[in-house]
Amino acid sequence: MELFLESLKMDWPVLTPIFICSILTIAVAINRFYYYKKNDRNIGEFIQTLQKALVKNNIGAAQRASVQLGGIISEMVDEGLRIYTEQRTGFSRAYDISASLATRKLEKGLTILGTIGGVAPFLGLFGTVVRILYTFQDLAVQGNQSAAVATGIASALIATAFGLGVAIVAVVLYNYFQTVVSRFESDFKLIKLVFLSFIDSDEEVKVDESGTIAL
Repeated sequence: MELFLESLKMDWPVLTPIFICSILTIAVAINRFYYYKKNDRNIGEFIQTLQKALVKNNIGAAQRASVQLGGIISEMVDEGLRIYTEQRTGFSRAYDISASLATRKLEKGLTILGTIGGVAPFLGLFGTVVRILYTFQDLAVQGNQSAAVATGIASALIATAFGLGVAIVAVVLYNYFQTVVSRFESDFKLIKLVFLSFIDSDEEVKVDESGTIAL
């Protein structure tokens, strides 16, 4: 503990960037945990409700179910309903645009974690190199003192350990959050498939009624 405090005292200029990275990691983690928790939904039952409403062409019932669901999934359902009623021909492209914008909301801040995961080890290594250089300088001035050299090197390695620790946490969080984002994207695709199934069925009915297929 004394060695750690001594390292903070002597090497605070090079440890400060790593400390800032740790604060950013914690801030992004708290923000994303809260955001994903707030928007987390089990859409299994909702999909069945949505299908029943679309079968009856009851857009109002679908909208009410979407409002009860809430969250970013509800936003995508509302957008799907809007496109479904206004421009079925280009549904897939219009929905994909909205889904991409929603995914950006989900990925907000994750680039910070990715950057910290790549940069923090090098910041720690930089702090170690700086401290070792100062240790050798003191050794040249004071003469051969094994205790001083050992203390200086031990203090230098704290920066590397600190940087690696922050990087490991950032990378783990980044990978975990990317998994959460992928789950939301799967929900978006599932909702899209529900709408497309009814659009395709409508087109099939029109073809059967006319007896011809437009190329």
